[in-house]
Amino acid sequence: MAKKVNTYVKELTPEQIKKLENILIPQGWEMREIPYAHWQARMDKTTITAYQSGKLTVQGKGLEDFVLYILEPEILKEASFGYENEEEENPLEDFTPHAGTDESGKGDYFGPLVISSVYADLDSAKQLLDIGVRDSKAIKSDKKIAGLAAQVTKIVKGKFAIVTIGPEAYNRMYEQFGNLNRMLAWGHARALENLLEKVPECTSALSDKFGDERLIQNALMKNGRNIELFQRTKAESDIAVAAASILARNAFVAKMAAFENELGFTVPKGANPAVVEAARKVVAANGQDALRQYVKLHFKTTEKVIGL
Repeated sequence: MAKKVNTYVKELTPEQIKKLENILIPQGWEMREIPYAHWQARMDKTTITAYQSGKLTVQGKGLEDFVLYILEPEILKEASFGYENEEEENPLEDFTPHAGTDESGKGDYFGPLVISSVYADLDSAKQLLDIGVRDSKAIKSDKKIAGLAAQVTKIVKGKFAIVTIGPEAYNRMYEQFGNLNRMLAWGHARALENLLEKVPECTSALSDKFGDERLIQNALMKNGRNIELFQRTKAESDIAVAAASILARNAFVAKMAAFENELGFTVPKGANPAVVEAARKVVAANGQDALRQYVKLHFKTTEKVIGL
């Protein structure tokens, strides 16, 4: 098992540091001034410091989530955290058939939360590797995601499931669950249950670890309780989970495109200042209540949109 990372350090350009600051402020990070730094940001037990030298340091409980879901996709435009020694390993060594689950849209203000599950045996796993399937966060082209998603569905021969929770349903469910990780656990459990109805021979599954391991375990449904569920951080390095991430991302992007057609303007991804302006357009055109149809209301971004 990989050693837990306690401190993360990266060199950023002044432009990247400013862009990161503009992303963190709307999300509710506490911004502070400290000597020799542009700024220091704190939330919960995570601290991010942007030094004037260009060095960015990240420490604390939320280190991995920050790097994986904010820094890499929004600023670095790459996915390298946790993959440093991957090329030295055989990704299919000791491979056994299993399901993988992953989600998309968790950190995006606009759009749905999508959870996908994929079952891979040794033959399909080899084919998935051959066509270049990897964590969707490492693929910046929506067109490439769409092409890979089409190939994935053919290679696994229908052994996949996609659960799309649109914003209206998401907001209702969040009010019921009161916790994003519990919602995610339900979504992973639902996607896995739908897959197991198609693949009863599946005996194990792997998902990303995003909270207390008991969350997904407790959410498992009838068929899911009969399999062995594994959870670990950076699970997208697994080929079945990576394939699930491709399908989830493709479904998310398709829904965002539908929103753009409906609204008549570009709907930005993420939770940055651009989404505030887009959300204000929704309010101006359709009223504040219309936000519920397009965004995740519990994000702190909503306070910026409606001026609280």
